[in-house]
Order: sequence, then structure tokens, then C-alpha cells
Amino acid sequence: MDGSYLGNLIIWFVVFLLSLTVHECAHAWTAERVGDPTARYLGRVTLNPIPHIDPIGTILFPLIAYTTGAWLFGWAKPVPYNPLNLRDRKWGEILIAAAGPLSNVLLGAIFLILGKILLQTSLASSLGDMTKSIDAVVQRGIFLNIILAVFNLIPVPPLDGSKILMNLLPDSIAEPYSQIPDWSGFIVLILLMQVGFIEALITPIQHFVWYLYLYNG
Repeated sequence: MDGSYLGNLIIWFVVFLLSLTVHECAHAWTAERVGDPTARYLGRVTLNPIPHIDPIGTILFPLIAYTTGAWLFGWAKPVPYNPLNLRDRKWGEILIAAAGPLSNVLLGAIFLILGKILLQTSLASSLGDMTKSIDAVVQRGIFLNIILAVFNLIPVPPLDGSKILMNLLPDSIAEPYSQIPDWSGFIVLILLMQVGFIEALITPIQHFVWYLYLYNG
């Protein structure tokens, strides 16, 4: 493993860990805002990545995906909340679920704006040899957060999109939908990856954001 590959791996993993941490912290923070302090008591309203790490989903699977060139697949510890504590259960659950993907949209936008300020203004000349490294961090920050935001909005359990959809469905449909086990959702997600659906969903968004990043008009 040469130094260049190891350096890229470290950058990728640090940005991935930051993005997952922001995602989970957003869930926890929102849960407290809408009435349930469970996540706060468990130390999940934090940007410290350690409380959010799942050894398999946060470390093992993503590193295997990176080193083998497979589709990125990973997760952090789910943020627990007590729906009985929510001031409005339906909209509380929707807001908690949506907070994670929305935080990744915001973080991706921050990376994009930061990259344009640092690399497409007069500041670029003062960065010298750091320019390439900053560009690598910015690009990974933008595209990892696009993937996390769009992927998590897919309405398949256990993703955030399924919790949003469940609370928008009529009760007669929402009840059986909520009983779908997570393991079957994982199978559906793997099938969607294999047939290229998720790539087709994410790629146009990546191309549009890439255009925004490169555009210097």
C-alpha cells in the first residue's frame, strides 16, 4: 500500500466519519427539540464520533467497500428516542428522521462553498502545495454527503425515508408497513444496488453539484 493510497484512504474515512457523526447528532438534537431527551441522556447530542460508532457499520463495512471498490455501504448506531415523549408524535418522528439527511445536505453545501472560497479565489495562490489536499477533502465531503442524504431518503426500512413515509401513510397502510423487518429492507437495498437503481438516482445529483463546484462564472 503506497503513501498516496493510504493518504486518500485516511482522508476518505475521516470525512465519512464526520458526515455520519453530523447525521446522527442531527437526529439526536432534533429529538430533543421535539420533546424527547433520551438521546441527550445517552450522550448522542455530540459531534464527538465515538458515541455514534458502530464497529461493523461505521468501520468494517465502509473500509471493505473502499478497498474493494464496492458500493459504499455503512451506518452508525441508531439514535434512540421514545415516541411517547414527542409533543406531536407524527410530525416529531418525521422531523427526527428528516434531520439526518438534511444535515448531510447542509454539510455538503458547506464543503462546496468552502472549496469555492479556498480554491477559486485569490486565496488559492497562498495555499501552495495544500491546494491538492484541500481539493481532495472538499470533493469527498461533497459527494459522500450527497450519497448519505439521497440514500437515507429511500423509503426502505431501516432508512430514514421509511420513517418519513410511514408517518405520511394512512393508518391502515402505515401499520403493516411499520412491521416490515429491517433485514428484509437490507435485502431490498442490496437488490436496488445490484440493478443500478441507487446509482441512477444519485449520479444526476452528483453531476449537478459537480457542475456547481467547477462553475466559476
